[in-house]
Amino acid sequence: MKTISLNRITIALSAIFLSTLIFISCQKENSMPANNADGLTDEQAAFYSDESARAEASFDDADNVAFIAADEEGNAGGFGFEGRSASGVAGRPYLPRFFELRQRIGDCATITVTPNDSTYPKTVTIDFGDSCVGNDGKVRKGKMVLHFTAPVRHPGSVVTLTFVNYYVNNIHIEGTKIFRNLSEPPALIKWSIETLNGKVTFPNGRGYMYDGIKTVKQIAGMNTNTVLDDVFQITGNSKTVFNNGLTIKLRVLDPIIKKVVCPWRSEGTLGIQINNRELKLDYGFPNNGNCDNKALLTWNNGNNQRVIILP
Repeated sequence: MKTISLNRITIALSAIFLSTLIFISCQKENSMPANNADGLTDEQAAFYSDESARAEASFDDADNVAFIAADEEGNAGGFGFEGRSASGVAGRPYLPRFFELRQRIGDCATITVTPNDSTYPKTVTIDFGDSCVGNDGKVRKGKMVLHFTAPVRHPGSVVTLTFVNYYVNNIHIEGTKIFRNLSEPPALIKWSIETLNGKVTFPNGRGYMYDGIKTVKQIAGMNTNTVLDDVFQITGNSKTVFNNGLTIKLRVLDPIIKKVVCPWRSEGTLGIQINNRELKLDYGFPNNGNCDNKALLTWNNGNNQRVIILP
């Protein structure tokens, strides 16, 4: 079995969780009257669905940066699943260069590893200063602090991410992220990602609280060295509470499938609950699992629908 690289997970997670940014583009909607028994119009329900997904996606960038940093930190000590322990590899030099992380965030951030060796626990601090423009075009400032109990690829390890005055594209991100390695070698490779006391605040003051937990499991491509045949299954749920008290719940109804070879989710259904109304987002539409950038948002028992163009 190959040693799984979390950079693959990063690629998958990036496309997986950013694809939930629901930029609603009204392609088709029938003329049936809106069911507004919960006090919301269809347009309001669609708007809040979009906003709730944005709350979830606001933390995705941090997930991706954290996974890349954690993966490269582990690689520096030669850690992996098979035949290696959390104590490191004897005689292996510890030289975390964070080359792939730099490809993402640029050269303006300062990265500090304490202690700078293969012992644990360990802290990695990524300091973006007052303004750091990444190669991905995003502007970050403040700090991301990662605390490791062991290498992130070691089963049972826990990585805790905290934010210190952290902003991405002027959006203030607060809270704690916890990455737990739930893998059971050699067959089961998975992580849980939990957000605690999350908070998102936009420059205009609009914002919301956010909590969620997801599980990412690899279901194909484990026995080859080819990244493009990897496939992941995503389950989980999240909750967004807006400043006006409205609560939106997202949960995976049918497991979401993400193929690394495709930029978008290929299959699965996401439930979006707003008060007593539930909308569903079908990623299999319209090609039953083939790669495309469309999903179908439905409500009122499927009587109303819109085609969503995924970013």
